[in-house]
Amino acid sequence: MTKTIVESATKTAIIGFDQPFCVIGERINPTGRKKLAAELEMDDFTTVEKDALEQVAAGATMLDVNSGAVFTNKMAEDARYADNNFVEPMLMPELIKRVQALVDVPLCIDSSVPGALEAGLEACNGRPLLNSVTGEEERLEVVLPLVKKYNVPVVAISNDDTGISEDPEVRFAVAKKIVERAADFGIPAHDIVVDPLVMPIGAMATAGLQVFELVRRLRNELGVNTTCGASNVSFGLPNRHGINAAFLPMAIANGMTSAIMNPVRPQEMEAIRAANFLMNNDAHGAEWIRANKAPLAEGEVEAGARGRRAGGRRRRA
Repeated sequence: MTKTIVESATKTAIIGFDQPFCVIGERINPTGRKKLAAELEMDDFTTVEKDALEQVAAGATMLDVNSGAVFTNKMAEDARYADNNFVEPMLMPELIKRVQALVDVPLCIDSSVPGALEAGLEACNGRPLLNSVTGEEERLEVVLPLVKKYNVPVVAISNDDTGISEDPEVRFAVAKKIVERAADFGIPAHDIVVDPLVMPIGAMATAGLQVFELVRRLRNELGVNTTCGASNVSFGLPNRHGINAAFLPMAIANGMTSAIMNPVRPQEMEAIRAANFLMNNDAHGAEWIRANKAPLAEGEVEAGARGRRAGGRRRRA
């Protein structure tokens, strides 16, 4: 069975068809988070550190670290800050340093800037997941050599120079192209984690069916693990967490092995734990029981103990 190995300094996580679903925490990402971006511009990592701890406590297997910040005030003072190729290679190592000082789960280094990806690889302990390569020719020629040089797995996003296709056949063909090009660099298929791109169900009624079919094909025909930005499916709709919580177990049942998502949402994490149990990837339901077994209050413990003692006396009698 295909296994993608990711590591921190002290922990190993395995993404695989016969493994518990890999939850990649998405919160350390300033995109669309003005408060976080403003903090980072002031060299304040309070929210980053809080998000790292909360996501791991909630059950994240890995943490995604995204350096795509826009420094508005610095940009007005120094034109170089308008260029993410300048900002992100400086920011990414500091983010990784802060996160690694607090938590020991493996990391996913996330940037569209190749310089930030390499800076992150230099700063990261263990064997991180690199996020990401696409089917665009320029991106393939820049990112795949990094994957080979640092011997790390990579997220492969199913879009190319023509953009993101709504046709699942095209997205599959792009994924196949990336896997084949990676092989040319000596990168094995088990180190490619394909993101088939989840479309919003509110804009495309067949988005769920499309991604389930794609995931099955990616597993059966290419033998690769898969991931996605899980919340994309519910974009623009009410009660997004309800939709996400339904989507994730269905995706798991069709072969998806990881997702970049918010683990702090209990509804979605509960759905994943249940899916792991139902797919026989939670031995004896140990994780399900651990997560759902509330400790008894002191009085309840005493009452239970008295009942057992009384029962014992009755049986002896």
